[in-house]
Amino acid sequence: MPLLSILRFFGILISLAVLGASAYLLWLWWQGESVVTTEGDLLRVRDGWLLALGLGFLAWSLLGRFLIPLVLAKPDSRKTHSERADGKGRSKSGERPYVEEHGEQGPAIVLTHGWSLDSTAWYYAKHDLSQDFKLITWDLPGMGRSKSVNPISLSGFAEELRRLIGKRSSGEPVVLVGHSIGGMTIQTLAQEHPELFTREVAGIVLLNTTYTNPLKTIIFSRLMQALQKPILEPAMHLTKALQPLIWVVAWQSYLSGWTHVANRFGFGKYVTRSQLEHVSLLTTRNSPGNVAQGNLAMFNWDATGALAELSIPILVIGGTMDIVTKPEASKALAASNPHARLLLIEGVNHMGFMERPELYNAAIAEFVSEIFRRRDGLERTMRSAPTSMDRLSE
Repeated sequence: MPLLSILRFFGILISLAVLGASAYLLWLWWQGESVVTTEGDLLRVRDGWLLALGLGFLAWSLLGRFLIPLVLAKPDSRKTHSERADGKGRSKSGERPYVEEHGEQGPAIVLTHGWSLDSTAWYYAKHDLSQDFKLITWDLPGMGRSKSVNPISLSGFAEELRRLIGKRSSGEPVVLVGHSIGGMTIQTLAQEHPELFTREVAGIVLLNTTYTNPLKTIIFSRLMQALQKPILEPAMHLTKALQPLIWVVAWQSYLSGWTHVANRFGFGKYVTRSQLEHVSLLTTRNSPGNVAQGNLAMFNWDATGALAELSIPILVIGGTMDIVTKPEASKALAASNPHARLLLIEGVNHMGFMERPELYNAAIAEFVSEIFRRRDGLERTMRSAPTSMDRLSE
């Protein structure tokens, strides 16, 4: 989401300032001060505190990522990391986009991740849900292992999702789950291909997402909208133009821990150290130019009312502390459709599905199970009910 990208940009600037301060202090130490002794000899005197401070700042610039999470996050009871299939699922790396499948039985769930991340962000979901459901995860174009498309757009993402749904091996309908821009992608699909939601999609789960330009539903939304044209959009275009340089300094910011500081604003009070590290690694590893293009696409996106006419079950999950897509956005989404229900998780922010995976995944499992229990019950009823031909024969 744009807000976290902006915060990471400021993290880069601060990280560069720390590195610059280190270089300046070490230069001052090396230069020292020329002193003439009583014997007339010229000596160079160097202050030890300049060396110590300069080396301290240098160590922070290169090793801060090991310390910052200890301060900003809780110890882990269950670690997450950037895990690919590699024996725990089936990958389709030859396809565009990159797809993985986990689980062998049960209803199919297609999981679409948020912006700047990739499908490894579903670490907890893959482990919690793959015993009872068949999970399909994929990297959005330009993220992770998926090739980029030009231009990057929500319509392009929705088209890739439509193709992915069409390629599933089973004829059974799927449940679509989307976090942040993943939820926006699902709404775009509903807007452009509503017919899919009568036969191929059995339900929708929207996690911490919005229905319009996210600058309208984030904290300080009036200020952010005022800055969109004069500052934010030019900054995104500049990021695209200077991508190689931006990527280098982004990695330096990651090493210093300032990327972790910026990403901490996307979490609530339950964040753990591995979660903060996982997200910081993904947001650094993905192309800054692609991230900027996606942000520009979101600035000009709107799907207000896209869910209104759908007749399938919808679950909207948000966080009470979400500053990126505020709870009001989740409430508005749930209110837009009579078949939608709302669940707000206390104390979580935009990355709630990672902070409280046990709550999010339990809600998803219950929702999907309920959908297919109803479908199975309806099919049994229809099979057992006498047809018109049966009545005639009687």
